[in-house]
Amino acid sequence: MTPRRAFLSSLLIPGYAQTVFGRDHAAMLFAVIEIGSLGMARKAAQDLAEAKAFVKDSIVATYKIDPVTGIAIIDPKTGLPVPDTYIASRFTPDRIKARRTHYEDWIAAILFNHLFSGADAYVAANLWDFKANIGVVATPNSAGVYASLRLR
Repeated sequence: MTPRRAFLSSLLIPGYAQTVFGRDHAAMLFAVIEIGSLGMARKAAQDLAEAKAFVKDSIVATYKIDPVTGIAIIDPKTGLPVPDTYIASRFTPDRIKARRTHYEDWIAAILFNHLFSGADAYVAANLWDFKANIGVVATPNSAGVYASLRLR
């Protein structure tokens, strides 16, 4: 797979080119981030839609009470108690703005995952035949870095 094709395929489907190059752990990481970000973006979109739908809504706090009987006054047309006071919606413009920002953040995370997956695939395509191994070794008192390079 050419570096350009690897970049474009992983840009569209994060982790795809990584599987072609045998980098299954990286492919799994990009797929998990994609699925999690999509789920959270959907949830944030639902929260934003709920806030927008109920921005002008209110809740009845108290009902009008008959001073003689102490029972709520019933509206003869509807058969329901007559409201007296209301509590305003909890979805203020600031809360709607915060929910919109939350949704936009998850969209940005999805875009970042696509771009980073594409860039990783591009690098992997350029280095697929370069047999070097770099790692970290932990000892009881310190940590060390090692590198090995196969020349043939």
